[in-house]
Amino acid sequence: MRRREFITVLGGTAAWPLVSRAQQSGKPVRVGVFAGARNPVIGPAYRAFLEELSRAGFNEGRNLIVEQQPTDQELPALSEQAVAMVRANPDVLVALGSEPVLQACVAATRTIPIIFVANNYDPIARGYAQSLAKPGGNVTGVFLRQTELAEKQVELLTQAFADRSRLAVMWDDISADQFEAAERRARLLGLQVHSHKFESPPYDVDAAYRNIVDAGSDMLLVLSSPFFARHADRIIEIAIGQRLPSMFIFKRYAELGGLMSYGADPIAMYRQGATFVGKVLRGAKPTELPVELPTKFEMAVNLRTAKAIGIELPTSILLRADEVIE
Repeated sequence: MRRREFITVLGGTAAWPLVSRAQQSGKPVRVGVFAGARNPVIGPAYRAFLEELSRAGFNEGRNLIVEQQPTDQELPALSEQAVAMVRANPDVLVALGSEPVLQACVAATRTIPIIFVANNYDPIARGYAQSLAKPGGNVTGVFLRQTELAEKQVELLTQAFADRSRLAVMWDDISADQFEAAERRARLLGLQVHSHKFESPPYDVDAAYRNIVDAGSDMLLVLSSPFFARHADRIIEIAIGQRLPSMFIFKRYAELGGLMSYGADPIAMYRQGATFVGKVLRGAKPTELPVELPTKFEMAVNLRTAKAIGIELPTSILLRADEVIE
């Protein structure tokens, strides 16, 4: 009987002991990873993920084989790649990022352990895990409550620019939950919301800005999506050219020239995800590993950008920032 058929007959738990047996045999463990390795925003976090695996004793070229695929693809391509990964009999699948990545992995296997870092969706509400304490099944990992961050980002913009009231929001299907939360908070704070939803990658950033400028928007919130990261330089360049204060989720955007960012530290979050992978590779079952929340959050502001667009950030905002880029 083939290994996959054997797993299917015995059920989901049959897959997990194979990991520890593979280690005992001296064979390299195999991990299939969906990650934005070349993504200008998330790339450093993925490298930290691999570093954390190395610290746990799993090193590429010695006892670890990693098959990596990008996350900024649409569901059909992700599903095809997840099925191909499963055919290679990995010991763990890793879904770093948005919901379509985890969706593709879960559709491909109900037996191989899947570790997620969910930063654009709620894996409990969407049914991938039963609860934080008892995820159940073959799925567990790290869950970032992105909708709460979107509301906080709106609040920080209003605190930084109390005299402005017209907020443009860039979002797509992946960040739809974030948009609903941001829009709700913005309206409660008396802001006018100009929504710009991107429909089909690659996104036309220039056209979006034409609409934003025509609407008279005086602040910009860019929500979290892997498809935005590939356009990071252009989004930031035009925002500066239009003298438009901008808010993002990850500090990397502020380092690239975005005015402000507030969110979880992706490097710490991906390291946290890697600890899950290490535990599973040593024989732990996903059902034994409660879903965790990120523990490190950060706010960054870029004073060079503030000067370039002719604004002065309040002292209260500068004091709250974990990093001020000068």
